[in-house]
Amino acid sequence: MLASQFAALAGACLVGALVFGVSWGKRLSPVTLILAGLVVSLYCGALNQLMVIFHHDQLQSMFLWSTGTLTQTDWSVAQRLWPQLLGGAILTLLLLRPLTLMGLDDGVARNLGLALSLARLGALTLAIVISALLVNAVGIIGFIGLFAPLLAKMLGARRLLARLLLAALIGALLLWLSDQVILWLSRVWREVSTGSVTALIGAPLLLWLLPRLRSISAPVMNGGDNVQPERYYVQWFVLAGVALLLLAVSVALAFGRDAHGWLWAHGDLLEQLLPWRWPRVLSALFAGVMLAVAGCIIQRLTGNPMASPEVLGISSGAAFGVVLMLFFVPGDAFGWLLPAGSLGAAATLLIIMLAAGRGGFSPHRMLLAGMALSTAFTMLLMMLQASGDPRMAQILTWISGSTYSATPERVVRSGAVMLALLALAPLCRRWLTILPLGGEAARAVGMALTSSRIVLLLLAACLTAAATLTIGPLSFVGLMAPHIARMMGFRRTLPHMVISGLTGGLLLVFADWCGRMMMFPYQIPAGLLSTFIGAPYFIYLLRKQSR
Repeated sequence: MLASQFAALAGACLVGALVFGVSWGKRLSPVTLILAGLVVSLYCGALNQLMVIFHHDQLQSMFLWSTGTLTQTDWSVAQRLWPQLLGGAILTLLLLRPLTLMGLDDGVARNLGLALSLARLGALTLAIVISALLVNAVGIIGFIGLFAPLLAKMLGARRLLARLLLAALIGALLLWLSDQVILWLSRVWREVSTGSVTALIGAPLLLWLLPRLRSISAPVMNGGDNVQPERYYVQWFVLAGVALLLLAVSVALAFGRDAHGWLWAHGDLLEQLLPWRWPRVLSALFAGVMLAVAGCIIQRLTGNPMASPEVLGISSGAAFGVVLMLFFVPGDAFGWLLPAGSLGAAATLLIIMLAAGRGGFSPHRMLLAGMALSTAFTMLLMMLQASGDPRMAQILTWISGSTYSATPERVVRSGAVMLALLALAPLCRRWLTILPLGGEAARAVGMALTSSRIVLLLLAACLTAAATLTIGPLSFVGLMAPHIARMMGFRRTLPHMVISGLTGGLLLVFADWCGRMMMFPYQIPAGLLSTFIGAPYFIYLLRKQSR
């Protein structure tokens, strides 16, 4: 028990230091803090998913714990938690004055004699330790820590002590109500985890609160001196990119490992390997191109280079649509995969539009709405995994982003869908050029703002859904590729889109090849591997902007 508590504390302190360290330079900017927390959560989820792939049967009991469960067989957990709760309450009361002063302006707090950095560090350490001990005891129960203090403030508690006491009571009440709902469900249907219910309740609440948020701005990317000047003679760069992509595809097809070591396949050996390799390589290529173009569209649409299909929850929505379809459509349901994925992605975007519409489709509201939906979808998928349903075991590899099940027929269908969708993208280049300038500028030049946004969102949803069917929801190609293209100096719409697509295809082909060869004969899904690369890159970008 002590070992598990120490492991939870160590992991929480490491992640907390990373997340808060990223946003420290902007006085703990709310959006930067949430973005960093989400990406680190996705990264840790990818690590968990990797362990699940290799040790699925041994970790079955961990699925239920990870979704948060209050099911107990004795009083041991309560007896262990109450001294920790009492100690945390005493330390919180000792920090009452510093916490009150931290609610003021930094300059005022310093003038009143507060050592601001030390006080922040102490408060954050206490919050992290309490969270780690609770997660170790009952698993991950989300949204309670967000909504209990917020509801306490909305109910009129202005003084910090009153807010702390009222938040504790509200949190206990919310969790008790969630647990009662679970007990009722267990009688009429089946038992589900407490964390899943709180996430499903919390996500709509966050969407409801979004229009009431004020004075929050999303981090705006400023490349500064590191950004190259605008590139011209784009056709030469496109030809170079195509040549590099062809070289990467050739290497992925011919170069690899076997039981005797590394070799370059040729002749009869290459003919034997090609039927196994080329569907996977082309699947990764097509998915990378579609995710990159979708990311380019979303970033220009929101005016925020931090946006991507993964961050906005569109990939998770598409994956959830596919999983639901597999539960309700019997037999071979391949013909329903793309419609189900597109419907899930489009529904996600529709909810984001409705939640952010009252704020004029501001980027930060779209990001927060996407994060709420992504959290809810992820928790639902974890709940389905914990159910022990054999159908979830069958799609576990796909959810992780593997091209293992790629077949020639599916590759041809994926390529046809990609070509059809990419043919529509250049038709939207005028909209994508004007939208980053803001809504007022778009209206001033006579642009139909609402209809253009709907068309672009639907195009991004279809691209994301088609890519998710191939590579799963875990990938950061939609974030990395457009930003790399921008850093190279391609900021005009069409060159930015083309170079982003080439970069995305190259990244995912490379990730798929590395995933097949790094732990040969075992394989790491390309989606997970690209997440391991993309999440640190995203954190680096956030840290760069917080300075």
